Amino acid sequence: MKKQKLIFTAAIGVLSLIAIAQNNIAEEVAWVIGDQPIWKSEIEEAYQQLKYEPEQIKGDPYCVIPEQLAVEKLFLHQADLDTIEVQDAMVAQQVDAQLNYYIANLGSREKVEQYFHKSMPQMREQLMDMARNRSRIQQVQRNLTENVTATPAQIRQYFNELQADSIPYVPLQVEVQILTLSPAIPREEVEDVKARLRDFSDRVTSGQSEFSTLAILYSEDPGSASRGGELGFMGRGQLVPEFASVAFNLNDPKKVSKIVETEFGYHIIQLIEKRGDRINCRHILLRPKVSTKDLEDAITRLDSLRTDMVVNKKFTFEEAVGYVSQDKDTRNNRGMMVNENTGTTRFEMSQLPQEVAKAVNELQVGEVSKAFIMKDAKLNRDVVAIVKLANRIEGHRANLSDDYQQIKMMYENAQRSKIIANWIEKKIADTYTRIEDGWRNCDFVHKGWIKEQ
Repeated sequence: MKKQKLIFTAAIGVLSLIAIAQNNIAEEVAWVIGDQPIWKSEIEEAYQQLKYEPEQIKGDPYCVIPEQLAVEKLFLHQADLDTIEVQDAMVAQQVDAQLNYYIANLGSREKVEQYFHKSMPQMREQLMDMARNRSRIQQVQRNLTENVTATPAQIRQYFNELQADSIPYVPLQVEVQILTLSPAIPREEVEDVKARLRDFSDRVTSGQSEFSTLAILYSEDPGSASRGGELGFMGRGQLVPEFASVAFNLNDPKKVSKIVETEFGYHIIQLIEKRGDRINCRHILLRPKVSTKDLEDAITRLDSLRTDMVVNKKFTFEEAVGYVSQDKDTRNNRGMMVNENTGTTRFEMSQLPQEVAKAVNELQVGEVSKAFIMKDAKLNRDVVAIVKLANRIEGHRANLSDDYQQIKMMYENAQRSKIIANWIEKKIADTYTRIEDGWRNCDFVHKGWIKEQ
């Protein structure tokens, strides 16, 4: 297959300025990548955003930022060739998190608007584009590095060749087993939730309220409530079975589904659009609340279980997990918690749920905590738990016997970085680039940007 190059549009090479008619403002071109200009205003705007996160700028921002923008354009061109798309729902979640971060740190929506000189809708639109591009770039990188593997011999060689000051310090880590109880929801609470959802459904059907408005006001799904309950296009396998079964049988966007029970709570659903085997819908989620009395009863039950385990030696923690624990992620693994960031059973204390970390901090290896209440992050509801400290690994310099998985990840990440860096430099060599005077005297990360004109 012939290599496809970015094609330079001659008009951009001739013009270094354009007039923006609405404001009559001259816009200066700083770089040109293929047929894509990088405007000085883009660089200034990126600088304003990154000033708020200075750790992302290593070096002169007027060198670092345009090079980053240029690399992004190379990846986005490849994403176009590979027809890579991303889900708007996933992008919207990222944007919501970023806007909430800005609001929390600057103090209010108004202060965010003043700082960035944009309204919140304008910021949201711009951040959506940025997040969408970021996701597409990440997918291109995953495609480029999907075949990276590591043999034990390669990992040993890599570790043995590391300079002493490059061997990472591994902070204190722990391995934790957990047993949880989810107290039963009172029947009256469930009926109250269902009654509220039936009321919402009646208000939508009668035209009294918009489904999206009710979702914003009342839905307890933090990922979709701010978007009027919209989930974005998803396949059947991306939704829990009970939800998917009802959602994919909807045909009329004006109607509201029956009440659907899932592990997350109770939902009503409204169809937005179907596209082949994918669906976009809205939902309102309400979660029945556990009563204080039921939580206290569960604490009493687990403390009694702990006494039989620790004092009376009637059974082991692992046996109790198999019979009692309601945490489906750990029940069949002797209660062992798995770190989603690393895929191992080791956690730094900061990576544990706050309530678990507090309980573990007071334990010696092999000890079992008293019962405590914690928030189940996946279900967003209170549960009661006890934990056992299975192992404690003191802080140390990484070594192959104790930290094989971490060193393996280091090696694989180094290989991925090398593949991506080589791809970028080859792409630069195959792509027309032009850097205007005033932007050329930089110590760039990648070679080949400046070509003979």
